[in-house]
Amino acid sequence: MNHTIDYEATGVLVEPVLLATGLCRKFRRKNALVDVTLTVPRGVVFGLVGENGAGKTTLLRHFLGVLRPTAGEVRVFGKNPINEPVEVLSRIGFLSEERDLPGWMTVKELMRYTQAFYPGWDEDYSEALRTHFALDPASKIKQLSRGEQAKTGLLMALAYRPELLILDEPSAGLDPVARRDILEAIVRTVADEGRTVLFSSHLLDEIERVSDQVAMLHEGKVLFQGALDDIKAGHQVLTLTHSTENAAPEWPGVVQARQDGNVWTALCSGTSQEVADQAQAAGWRVTDQRIPSLEEVFIARVRGGVARGVMP
Repeated sequence: MNHTIDYEATGVLVEPVLLATGLCRKFRRKNALVDVTLTVPRGVVFGLVGENGAGKTTLLRHFLGVLRPTAGEVRVFGKNPINEPVEVLSRIGFLSEERDLPGWMTVKELMRYTQAFYPGWDEDYSEALRTHFALDPASKIKQLSRGEQAKTGLLMALAYRPELLILDEPSAGLDPVARRDILEAIVRTVADEGRTVLFSSHLLDEIERVSDQVAMLHEGKVLFQGALDDIKAGHQVLTLTHSTENAAPEWPGVVQARQDGNVWTALCSGTSQEVADQAQAAGWRVTDQRIPSLEEVFIARVRGGVARGVMP
């Protein structure tokens, strides 16, 4: 795969919004990122998933130019974010889990303050967002709920209509209503306008709900990446039985298998027909077959193996 360029249907050369090539980052003795190669094209919601400590935030900090790679390189809009920070950051909206907002300001004061830094600030859009999020302009930031603070931070990141929106665990600690507002009403809108969203979360159901493409990180390494529908369609969950009591599904393509009595559940890589044919060729009877959730794929890829005993 060529990770440096992309082509639109017209055949016009289009650079990816984000590109990491052979990216490594080491903190003392810990390898936080290991040979990460990642491409984020324009106009998509790109989900970055992985458990806490997988390296998601470290990767985002490289794209923001906060960290310098130990090895490899990073490009944002074709530029080095460390060497050209103004050109890069002026085109990015960012919301982190910490949401470090000045508590002594009111919502309206923060809007005016932030507007001064961005010539492209859209006053009508910012006011529409404030209304949509039901934020009282006279309320002090420190008096807002956790969900309201997250919405305020997102408003500041969106109001100047950045080409790229980076969200680092934006819904952490939020109630379902606030989470829905952020993930669906806003993230989807940004992508529909042709802009790009890079969305990091350890909550895989959130990623699955809004993402076009995903990459999975585990212990600083990319397990796989691609279109969400392709990744899910490239895996199947089979419910299996075998006439031999001690048999276990261990043919090539089995990623993870768990036993519950005399029934096995196996997550396999391959198309629907491929995995069914492989199971039958190995002497197994397929009693059920379905496409897995993203969470099931991730857990199977991380844990793997064949385990006897009751399914967890």
